[in-house]
Amino acid sequence: MSPPKLPKKEVAKWRDLPHKDQLVVLVMARLVEPLVQTSLQAYMFYQLRSFDRALPDSTISWQAGVLQASFSAGQTVTGWMWGRAADTYGRKTTLLLGSFGTLVSCLGFGFSHSFWSALVFRTLGGLVNGNIPVMRTMVSEIVKEKKHQARAFLLFPMCFNIGVIIGPVLGGVLSDPAATYPSLFGPGSAIGGTKGVGWMIKWPYLAPNLASAILVALNMLLISIFLKETLPSSRDEVNIFRRVLRRLTNGVLGKSGIVSVSYSPVPDSEQAIPLVSADGKLSPPHKPPKLPFRRIWTPNVLFTLLAHFATAFHLGTFNSLWFIFLSAARYNPDDDTTIPNKSYRPHGPFVFTGGLNLPPVQVGTAMAILGIIGIILQILIYPKSNDKYGVLPLYRTFVYGFPLAYLLAPYLVILPSTSPPQDPAAGPLVWIGLCIVLFFFVVSRTFVLPATMILINNCSPHPSVLGTVHGVAQSVGSAARTMGPGVAGYLFSVGLNMGVIGIPWWTLALAGGFAVLTSMWVREGSGHEILLEGETRREEPTTSIAR
Repeated sequence: MSPPKLPKKEVAKWRDLPHKDQLVVLVMARLVEPLVQTSLQAYMFYQLRSFDRALPDSTISWQAGVLQASFSAGQTVTGWMWGRAADTYGRKTTLLLGSFGTLVSCLGFGFSHSFWSALVFRTLGGLVNGNIPVMRTMVSEIVKEKKHQARAFLLFPMCFNIGVIIGPVLGGVLSDPAATYPSLFGPGSAIGGTKGVGWMIKWPYLAPNLASAILVALNMLLISIFLKETLPSSRDEVNIFRRVLRRLTNGVLGKSGIVSVSYSPVPDSEQAIPLVSADGKLSPPHKPPKLPFRRIWTPNVLFTLLAHFATAFHLGTFNSLWFIFLSAARYNPDDDTTIPNKSYRPHGPFVFTGGLNLPPVQVGTAMAILGIIGIILQILIYPKSNDKYGVLPLYRTFVYGFPLAYLLAPYLVILPSTSPPQDPAAGPLVWIGLCIVLFFFVVSRTFVLPATMILINNCSPHPSVLGTVHGVAQSVGSAARTMGPGVAGYLFSVGLNMGVIGIPWWTLALAGGFAVLTSMWVREGSGHEILLEGETRREEPTTSIAR
């Protein structure tokens, strides 16, 4: 007698994702965020220079660093508040408020004529930007089965990669159009006339910010009409936007306008059913219990947030240090500006200095290519690996790639170059080495970041505080990213002054090692570890990634 056949494990696929219409809306909303934020990188330095052309580049660089840090600092202060608001007033309402604040920030930054006004609006952009944790919360509420989580949460990193490629291009094309396209918008042009397009000359960097504001406005429209509320206690509320749109449509087209007035919530078997009283009237559904704020801080939540802080810190530091390192002048014994003192001589495996002196075009090209590679890995490799091995094993394995990349990075400056020291580093060995370092970094990031989002989502001790947990994670990550640029700049200057350029990189490797250590303390939660009065534990169906 042959043994009975075991049931075949169900393998999740992209086409099996539930509620694709809602995921499309969230993906479009998520894509707008990096487009808006990264478009600033293309022209921020030049906009700051336009405020006061007498300032040296060192001061302008400092101002640019302050503007970048102010955005993250704003997110640090209010990230948890936006998460709390999403758990109280609804996900959709919070998204619309955050988007409106971002729109105001974009316009204010474009109209700025001084560093301080730009700083105010950039800080405002961080204070009101709580949309990302809210959108992550909605994804977890729309896609409840763990077998689909890897692909659902992977959508946002892919949007980020696309945004960071397109955003700077968009900002560069639209910045200072009167000077960039004088035959179209400058004085004596076909469109601008004798004096040129007035607002483009008065506010040369308004155009890219105006484009960002339009994208945010369209995003708000998309959210208002098509996105469904996922917070159970807010699902019976009236969609005010649809009500107004229906009245306007009825006035123009008659009674055949939009029919639905109320929210169309995402279907959920746990949604409360309204009760019918003796007189035949519907009584409001019972709102689910909510976990008190003081009970959120379970050991797994604290360890997961600590691991998130460690990862966000070394990633944020790398992003700043990498561009400084690539752009810094190479070591040249004949140039006193590249050596710490007259008697300095590189020797041994640790004492060497300098950067690669690569021009921005080459740096941007390399990063764009690797961004595309990252997207391909996320689509083709990560989901299948996650199905086979699980979230936590992949997270704990690939987190080792970061310190390895950081240990190797400074040795790029001693690779043989085909160009003289005063020119940018060139030659096959330089580019092979650069690609090896970035390969370790990009592959690790591809596997670690989606896993981090899933682990943060699943460490929530109760569904009623899911938005709060994501908001706190936003604050923690923003605090780490606020520290990164300052730490990178300080350590790089120390390395140059001592003639040991490896100091910032090897310090960063220690930070990456601490992230490896914290990964050992994290476990994958269920998202509902604490039961409140009247609740029963629901068993999660066994899947290939539930480990």
